[in-house]
Amino acid sequence: MWRNPFVHLNKKDRRVLAVSLLVVMLCNLSTPSAAWTTKIGVVVGAVALVFMAKGDVWGQVLTVVFSVLYGITSWQFRYYGEMITYLGMTLPMALAAVFSWLRHPFQGNTAQVEIHRLTRSQRIGMMVGAIASTALFGVLLWWLNTPNLLFSTVSVTTSFLAAYLTYYRSSYYALAYAANDVVLIVLWTLASVKDTAFTPMIACFSVFLLNDLYAFSSWKRREKEQHTHIH
Repeated sequence: MWRNPFVHLNKKDRRVLAVSLLVVMLCNLSTPSAAWTTKIGVVVGAVALVFMAKGDVWGQVLTVVFSVLYGITSWQFRYYGEMITYLGMTLPMALAAVFSWLRHPFQGNTAQVEIHRLTRSQRIGMMVGAIASTALFGVLLWWLNTPNLLFSTVSVTTSFLAAYLTYYRSSYYALAYAANDVVLIVLWTLASVKDTAFTPMIACFSVFLLNDLYAFSSWKRREKEQHTHIH
């Protein structure tokens, strides 16, 4: 694992990374009032998604860092649902995924995880977990008087699905994250109306949305290649 992950990026990956960083950096520069945790967080998140698209475990490591920084930003606007979701669910699931991905490299290559197709029991577990986490967090967010409660609750559902599918190395994790990105774009747009310091988060998740769609296409292509190679 302790290697330079950038050497495994091809030209297309490097272009995606460069454009992503350019967008978030320009947004950071145009919003001087934004907290340093917000500015660093969007950069870390953009880099993490490129490695996630490669199926590289370093994407999970950076997701842990992003979760902490994003949790702080969410707390600053009283988006307690986002704070609790990322610190209490996404972060520990990302840590678990680090070990899961390290245990399942594709043919010994730690720069590429072996893609897994969910079993029937795993699909049932995902549905039960999504319903339970949505109900539990929904009540908690209501009790905390969380702003924009509906979207915050939907974010919990999509975040759980994304974390669950990531842990099980399913290519559909990227679609779950893309759905979560759409919800978060709405949430942070509403927050930015009240405080422009949160504008970088809109750019952040807009970039995340495009990167997650790119990741899904990359994982589906890689899934086909792995299946063909094995058989």
